[in-house]
Amino acid sequence: MTTILVTGGTGTLGRLVAARLRADGHEVRVLSRHAPPYAVDLRAGGPALDAALAGVETVVHCASNPGGGDEKAAARLIEASRRAGVRHLAYISIVGVDLVPYRYYRSKLAVERRIEESGLAWTILRATQFHDFVLGVLQALAKAPVMLLPAGLSDQPVEVTEVADRLAALATAPPAGRVPDLGGPEIRTLESLARSYLTATDRRRALVNIPLWGRTYRAFHEGGHLMEDEHTLGKGTFEDYLTRRAVAAGRA
Repeated sequence: MTTILVTGGTGTLGRLVAARLRADGHEVRVLSRHAPPYAVDLRAGGPALDAALAGVETVVHCASNPGGGDEKAAARLIEASRRAGVRHLAYISIVGVDLVPYRYYRSKLAVERRIEESGLAWTILRATQFHDFVLGVLQALAKAPVMLLPAGLSDQPVEVTEVADRLAALATAPPAGRVPDLGGPEIRTLESLARSYLTATDRRRALVNIPLWGRTYRAFHEGGHLMEDEHTLGKGTFEDYLTRRAVAAGRA
């Protein structure tokens, strides 16, 4: 079986990808800044990264930091992967990185370009936002008595386990370049998602839609982060996700 390195392998997506690859019989190395034996800061690179990549055939690059540093990390990973003779680099990106001028999205797009020009064989999968991310946003907004929502915004949240399944399958298949995007089964207004969250958590909040401004808001408002119809849709809805969380917490 293949020896595979998963960067960000302790994160929301990476840990699921690593588990699926192990379940299929592959030797999986998990690289993370604080997870021995492959505790590596990708932005620094160095001998520890070379050691983690020794004998690796495929890299699944899930590590990412919205606070910055993704381009530098990708450059170090690509350089080390070339030295190690890696045969396949699979990367998870975000739907809309080429259309929404959000700083983090621009960074993800720059990483895509680095991978495409790396000389390595590669696969890039873009996905919409995970349910976990949407929940985190709503939890933060619900801390106030009134939930202030950006007016006119929609989202298309996807189940992270479905993304993990798809990415693991792509990692063990031949390099495929840019593959069809993966998104959630429903495009929902942020207000609709907020109401589902409040119902599931038995909370009461007034909802107020606030118009914003700027190029980034306009791009989100116009749906630059949503998928085109011909691409792949997942099955798990936001309500499915909330119900599963409630069951796990003993609330249902």
